[in-house]
Amino acid sequence: MKLYMVPLAPNPTKVMLYIAERAALGVEMGIEQVVVNTVKGRHKEPAHLARNPFGTVPVLELDDGSFIVESLVIVQYLEDRFPHGALISGTAEERARARDIERVVDLRIGVPMGAYGHATKSPLGRPPDPEKAAQCVAAMQAPLDYLEGLLADGRALLTGTQVSIADCTLQSFLQFMRFVDADLFGERPLLRAWDQRYRARPAAQSVLRW
Repeated sequence: MKLYMVPLAPNPTKVMLYIAERAALGVEMGIEQVVVNTVKGRHKEPAHLARNPFGTVPVLELDDGSFIVESLVIVQYLEDRFPHGALISGTAEERARARDIERVVDLRIGVPMGAYGHATKSPLGRPPDPEKAAQCVAAMQAPLDYLEGLLADGRALLTGTQVSIADCTLQSFLQFMRFVDADLFGERPLLRAWDQRYRARPAAQSVLRW
């Protein structure tokens, strides 16, 4: 299999962190990682559009030559294909809660974080948009409070004591925030402590560049 990615972008980074976390658990999936330079427009070239007509990354090329183009579905596919040591486990209720937290992180925090980054210091050269940036900051306050509340029970990671897809998702967007020199956590010491703990993990250090 091949993962077509670019190291800074949040969605590819989420998958790269997931693969690194599974490797740390002893699960080697044999995935070659191939950089698609989006700054130089490589994602718009025919070779990549043949893999993904939407021109985005990541893309996972399967052994049969077909492709998966959505980051969460790539992760879910790898969870199914390599079930030993999967990051989502436990009872049906525990798995549902882990998936729910990941969706809150991605949709309610990650999406506005990504939009904020492009409205302030876009690596793709988009013009600054202060009004849009302010709207994004406002939108993520309640979900950030939600995560701070989860961590108040003393858990080390977002879903408990074990790393989860939610941790990978949040950290992938935080790397993008560091790239644009933004700190949006505010007065949330538990989230700041989580950030430091997660970035100290060997898997995180093998992937994160900012």
